[in-house]
Parts: sequence; C-alpha cells; structure tokens
Amino acid sequence: MKTVQIGNFKMKRKSGSKKSIITILFIIYIMCVLRITVFRSGVSVHNLFSGRINMSLFQSYIPLIQEKNWFRIIYLFGGNIVWFIPLGMYLQWFKSKRSLWEIAVFGFLFSFFIETMQYILSSGVSELDDLILNTIGAVAGALIIRIIWRR
Repeated sequence: MKTVQIGNFKMKRKSGSKKSIITILFIIYIMCVLRITVFRSGVSVHNLFSGRINMSLFQSYIPLIQEKNWFRIIYLFGGNIVWFIPLGMYLQWFKSKRSLWEIAVFGFLFSFFIETMQYILSSGVSELDDLILNTIGAVAGALIIRIIWRR
C-alpha cells in the first residue's frame, strides 16, 4: 500500500472504507453525468431515435465565437472536459497500473454511450466534439492522479 501525502495530509492509496466511500461518490458522479446529459427533463419514449447528430468538428463553436459568447464557449468546451476528469481520476485510482490508453478508451466508450443515448432519447445533440473533449477530460483526470501519486 503506497502512502500519498498532499500538504499536511497523509493517506493510503486504497483502504477498505476509503475505497468504499470513493466508489459510492463515483456512482453518484455517474448518476449526475447521466442526469444532465441523457435523462434531462422532457425525455419521452414518443421521440425515440429522432435526435440530432452533429459530425462537423467544432463547427458549433463558430457562431459563438462570432457572437463573442465567451461564457457559452467556456461552458461547452470546458464543461465537456471537466465533467470527465472524475472518470479518469477514478479509473486510474481504482487500478493504478491502468495505461492512459485504457483510460482514453473507457472515456471514449462512456462518452459514446452518452451520445448514443442522447440520439435515441432525443435528449440532446450527439456531437463528435463531445467524444473528443470527454476523452481528453478522462485522460486529464488520470494524469492528475498520476501527478498526485508521484509526490
């Protein structure tokens, strides 16, 4: 068991109760992500498979840049990355020998699941941008854990 020190706090990498608490928090995180991305209000079985797909890479940002809507750009671009950082952190923490490639694949597949469900349930626009940014977020989360463990 490797001990990690962050500031004045020392903690073991994985202990039974801490592992359980972190796993419960991770499950809550997954439920929150699914709630805000897939199971939004207004989801109905009457509109199945009538969602929209945007395959043009980062084209939805052009009007926002022209309008100088920086808040929306940061919210969409940054949000897609930030919401997946905990996924990468948990995956790296749960199995420390997991490669960044594996984390990227997990992040991509979870994002692909979300985008597919958004299309099926018509609860959002399925975008290629989201797949890329979410995957970057998952890898960033894994890198954060690796940096913390090296100190």
